[in-house]
This record gives sequence, structure tokens and C-alpha cells, in this order.
Amino acid sequence: MRVVVAPDSFGGTLTSVEAARAIATGWGEVAPDDVLDLVPLSDGGPGFVDVVQAGLGGEMRSLSVPGPLGAATDARWLRVGTTSYVEAAQACGLHLVAPSDDSVRRGHTTGLGALVLAAAVDAERVVVGLGGTATNDGGAGVVRALGHQLLGPSGAPLPPGADVLRSVVAVDPAPLRWPYDAELTAATDVDNPLLGPNGASAVYGPQKGADRAAVLDLDDALRRWADVVEPACGRPGLRDEPGAGAAGGIGFALLALGATRASGLRLVAEAVGLADRVAAADLVVTGEGTFDSQSLRGKVVAGVAAVAQQLGVPCVVVAGQVSVGRRDAAAAGIDEAVAVAEAMGSAEAAIEAGAGGVAAAAARVARGWSRRRS
Repeated sequence: MRVVVAPDSFGGTLTSVEAARAIATGWGEVAPDDVLDLVPLSDGGPGFVDVVQAGLGGEMRSLSVPGPLGAATDARWLRVGTTSYVEAAQACGLHLVAPSDDSVRRGHTTGLGALVLAAAVDAERVVVGLGGTATNDGGAGVVRALGHQLLGPSGAPLPPGADVLRSVVAVDPAPLRWPYDAELTAATDVDNPLLGPNGASAVYGPQKGADRAAVLDLDDALRRWADVVEPACGRPGLRDEPGAGAAGGIGFALLALGATRASGLRLVAEAVGLADRVAAADLVVTGEGTFDSQSLRGKVVAGVAAVAQQLGVPCVVVAGQVSVGRRDAAAAGIDEAVAVAEAMGSAEAAIEAGAGGVAAAAARVARGWSRRRS
């Protein structure tokens, strides 16, 4: 039996590469004769530059940049020919802070701006992968890194951070624009707008430590930010564009700068030849930290399942936790979803088990699916 193992990262627990290896370990314990094709994936979030390099090669470069709370962090980006690939999580990822109400209010994307600037030198295209960030500043730090000041009511520049955007009244100089010849691409598969119940703050803020009060405050701050940015870039209604809410609103800033939006998963899938590898398989196993309703809105799991469904190959999900019902999963092309938390006894035990828990869940899948199971 030939099995394609194509997971996303498991939150801050496992990278997609580590998750793929863990699934392979568990599967091999039950069905050692099966042929496993490991295809770790990313939709633009954590692991983006690693999986693109695995498919396309290129030169990985690094730069010390301010992290989400200002402390220096070493961030990597990839150059393949004349195209640069940047991963937002490298500069402002959740793994760089302890998520809290305070961190999400103070977090900023200034370091990502520095990374994008470095990647734009002598490039014809800059692709920014969005996802897995600890920030909610609407990409204000990126705008600041491009040489624009964010002015408050007194005319003085505002400091970095998400919460302070409630006081922004202007961007100087205007108009807001991307200052390079290189094409700018925002790679994301989430279609959230910037604001409201499906926006950046409400949907992703809690994952970053925001309580209910912080979610409301941050949404107000992003609304004020949108009121300033849209006239400055000449694009009214930009806040409602699909993907504007990606990565705490970084998508909004990149679109304001003239970026085009592209599917992060599609970029990665093409780089690694996902469709051809699935077509040659008898089963696909994908996975992520939490398989929930957001997973069906363009995340890796849904994208992999769609490819498998189109090619008539069954697809199974291994996830830390599963809250998607069987009917919704089946409609997305998923034949079964197995929770690590169920295999380990609880969500806490699953997190503590790490790769071992994922391997145990994968072994359970192998017992049910391998034609050569022992």
C-alpha cells in the first residue's frame, strides 16, 4: 500500500516536517511494508519557507529582526532565482511569545517589515506567507518599516503595537505604496475579512491570548486603522476583501500596498508536486493541531482533501483535537478524522505526548486502513 503523508504543522507543538515523521513512525509500527511518501505542507503559515525549499531548492538566508514584542530574533527567508519567499511567522510567530492579553495588545509586525525589505532587494517577486502569527496590528509594523509614520491626534508618531491603533489619525507620508518594482504576493488560504465576527480579532485573537474585552478593543483598533489606510491607498472597502484578516490583518496591509492574493497551499502544492504524488497513492493522511470549522475554510487539511477527492483517493485526518462532525468532514472529502486527544485520553495528555501522541493516533489509523496491517 502506498500512503502519502501530507500534514500541516500542529500549532506550536510540531512543525509539518516533524508531524509527517511522527505519522510515519506510528504507521510503520503497524504496517512496516507500506510505502510512505512524506509531503509536509504549509498554507503560508509556519514551515512555509522550509517546504518551498524542499520542493524548489534555493538559498535560505537569515536576518536578525525585532520579534513581536521587540526582542531580536533570527528570521529566515528563501531566495529561489529572482523570487523571494518570506514567512511571516519567522518574524512574529506564536512560537516567539507566551500568548496573553498583554502580548496580543502590544505585539507588532515591524520585524516582518524588515524581513520583507531584505527579501525585496534585487527580486522580481516577493511572496509573503501568512499564518501562525502572534500579532494583531493589521500589518502596521510592515507599513512602518517601509518608511511611513503612524501619527496620533497630537501629530506625534505612535509606538508599535496593536492597541495603539485606536489613536491613529494619519499615515505620513501618503499615499501608501509599495516602493519596489518587485511583484508583491500575499500567500494565504484564509478568506476572513479584517473586521467583525469573522475578522482577524474575533476569529484568531483568542488563539493569541486575547480575552473577550481584548477582542473588542482590537477590532475597534483595526477599524480605526482601516479608516486611515483605505483613503491613504485609494481602496475603499479594502477591509472587506477576502484575506484582509489573515495573520492578524497583515493581509490587509499587504493588499493596501498593492499585493495580489494567492493560495499559499497551491503555491506549496505545485512546488512539491502534490497532485502527482496523491495520484500515485492508495491513501492520503493529512493533519493539523486542531481540526475545526476553520480547517474547512481553505486550510491545508481541506486543500489536501480536495486534491484527494478529485483524484478518487481516500483521505484521513490525524489532528490533536477534532470538532468537525462526520457529515461536514465527508462533504469536504475526508473519510475519517482521528483525534490524538482521544488516543491519549485528553487534550492535555495529547499536547504533553507531542510526536508520540501523533504516532499513536497514526498507528490507530494504520490498523484500520492498511491492507497489510499486522
